[in-house]
Amino acid sequence: MSSGLTQSTILTPLSKYMTNLPSSTRTIPDVTRVPRHIAIIMDGNGRWAKKRFMPRIMGHQRGVESLRTVVKTCQDMGVEYLTAFAFSSENWRRPIDEVSFLMSLFLKMLEREIASLHKNNIRLRIIGDRTRFDEKLQQTMLDAEMLTADNTGLTVTIAANYGGRWDMMHAVRSLLLDKPALATSFTEVDLQPYLSMGDAPEPDLFIRTGGEKRISNFMLWQLAYTELYFTDTLWPAFGRHALELAIASYQHRERRFGRTSEQLQAGEKGEPGA
Repeated sequence: MSSGLTQSTILTPLSKYMTNLPSSTRTIPDVTRVPRHIAIIMDGNGRWAKKRFMPRIMGHQRGVESLRTVVKTCQDMGVEYLTAFAFSSENWRRPIDEVSFLMSLFLKMLEREIASLHKNNIRLRIIGDRTRFDEKLQQTMLDAEMLTADNTGLTVTIAANYGGRWDMMHAVRSLLLDKPALATSFTEVDLQPYLSMGDAPEPDLFIRTGGEKRISNFMLWQLAYTELYFTDTLWPAFGRHALELAIASYQHRERRFGRTSEQLQAGEKGEPGA
């Protein structure tokens, strides 16, 4: 495929997926026993390697295997969307050799895994600002997305050079470019399709491995009413059983969305958000 990359191709979501989905601040989403959408910060690769007297890069390599396992588990359990935070906009602050390795690993992972994803009817999405990646990686990302675009199974989204604040700023700019007349009057409904995850329901369950208890600029808009789960398990050690434990914890949460427990038990939807 020719290298026909443009600023629009790199930064904006594919228009065929732009739609208005229910917002947890405006409506009460349906709650399913198995979360429809799981978002994960895959933390702890370097510490996993250090504990084993290995270079940090070995932890990142092992982390790819964990992601593969989690994708398969999500498929088996009927999860519809999996979003994984691979590289944040702040991760460029890491040592240059580690950043270079991560870029190389990302490219190799796409080249190696895309055929299998496509064979298993998985749709791949990649979100984030691609302008800092080299042209070969950008084109590989685009090719992978286009190959799997019409698949109807699990949607796997990789967040690369992504930040929640960047996402919101980019969405506002894109909306105002498309609809300048809304500059002083746009609503949440107007903005939502321009967000990087505008084609997906908000995450039901957020998982962070590695023991840290923060969101780290990940999906700030979308996590408004997401159930948060933190585990000390380092990402390379996170497998099927660990994911099942996270989902079991989610299944014991009372998802009220601003209502009282009594309203929830009575089956009341409550008034819509502003």
